[in-house]
Formats: sequence, structure tokens, C-alpha cells
Amino acid sequence: MSSTEFAHDTPAVQTRRRVGAEIWIVLGLSLGKSAVYAVVNIVARLTAGPPLAEQTATLNPSQSPRPYLDLTYQLLSIGFGLVPVALALYLLSGRGRDALARIGLDRSRPARDTAWGFALAAAIGIPGLAFYLAGRAMGITVQVQASALNEAWWTVPVLVLSALQNGLLEEMIAVAYLYERTSDLGWDRVKFVVASSVLRGSYHLYQGFGPFLGNVVMGVVFSWFYTSRWGRRRVVPLVVAHTVLDVVAFVGYALLPASWRDLL
Repeated sequence: MSSTEFAHDTPAVQTRRRVGAEIWIVLGLSLGKSAVYAVVNIVARLTAGPPLAEQTATLNPSQSPRPYLDLTYQLLSIGFGLVPVALALYLLSGRGRDALARIGLDRSRPARDTAWGFALAAAIGIPGLAFYLAGRAMGITVQVQASALNEAWWTVPVLVLSALQNGLLEEMIAVAYLYERTSDLGWDRVKFVVASSVLRGSYHLYQGFGPFLGNVVMGVVFSWFYTSRWGRRRVVPLVVAHTVLDVVAFVGYALLPASWRDLL
């Protein structure tokens, strides 16, 4: 299409193009980029020689043998990891004063949001562990080391912050932001749930096919709840649930005896 033809497009068509471009840019700076790397990573793992069951994926690795330098790197990684969240919020805020309230970022129902968050974490936690263990048993999931930080006074606080960063990044972008923008494109609920869930599963592919399937299921539950009459398009319960799940996984793994970790 020539620039002349583009200039004669209706304002609605031009707006849809801009929204589509914005979605690709935000995803390209965040979860979409992670998904592409995860796909390449799983291909590399499958062609590396050893079966997936004998390979390892490490979350929260140590970045320096020097404790305070490691702490600095960890905090920088967490801080810069939240920049796409800030970008998504900035773009949504351009829709007016109530834009953030539309996704539930307010203090109107803190107790209810927290309660739903813990309920969702309980509903997802056990099935998620089951998917992981089943994948390990079938040889389609790598051994996931949830933490490889050196022991220091700041280890647990950093793991909690890392969990919070994951919760904010994934739920703000894969659910709240994506729902608002795909609604602008005229997507229905089912199309959004499928896209959000597949995206969530895809950027976990580096862990193997068990976590991919488990996170697709988690994505269906979270995105469907968000758009339901119970979720009421409030993202805070999802952030709470995701953070709780990751805190249990990260901190729990770090505190487990070495012999127990080998069983995972």
C-alpha cells in the first residue's frame, strides 16, 4: 500500500493500525521478546543431545561472587524489568483519568482483591506443581532451579522483589494491558483469552513442555477470571496471586535442603 493510499484511510483504520503497532512494540520490549528467546531456547535444548529431563534451567541466578555487587546487579535487573510495566501504564493513562481505575489499579477494594489473589494462588499452585512433576516424569520438562543466589542477608528480600516483579510484569502486560488494547481492536473475550494464555505459555517454553502447558492453563484461568463478573477487570488479584506463587517457589526452593531439591 502506498503512502498516498494510507493517507486516505479512515481515522478508524489508522487508529487500529496504531494500536496494533503499539501492542507489538510493548510486547517486543517485554514478554514477546521473552517468548521468542524461549522458543529458540527450547529448540536449542531439543537439539543439544541430552534429553530435556537431564537439562537444567536456573531462575534468579547469582550474577557475581561478590555479595554486594551481586545485590546491585539483582536490584538493577528487577528495576529495569519493570520499565515495560511503566510504559504500558503510561500508554493506558493517555485514555483519561479513569484509565488505571478501569484495570483495577486503585485502593477501592484492597481486602477483596487480596482475598481473591490468595484464592487464585491456591487454585493454581497445586495443579502447577503437578504439571511440573508430570513433565519431569515424562521427560519433557527440564529441572528448574528456582533460585541459585548465594546465601546472604538480602537473599530472601531479593527473591520476594523478584516475585513481585514477575507478578507485575506478566499480569499487567499479558492480561490488563493486552485486554484493553485488544478490546480497542474489537477482539471478543475468547480471542483475548486464547492469545493471552498462549503468550504466557510461550515465554515459559525454555523450561520444557510441562511448564508450557501448565502456564497456558494458568493463563486461561487468570484471563478468564479477569474478564468475569468476579474479577471485574481488576488486575490486583492476579498480581497478588502470581507474587504469592513465585514467593513460595523462590523462597521455598532456597530454603529446602539440598537432598529435597534433587527430588525436583
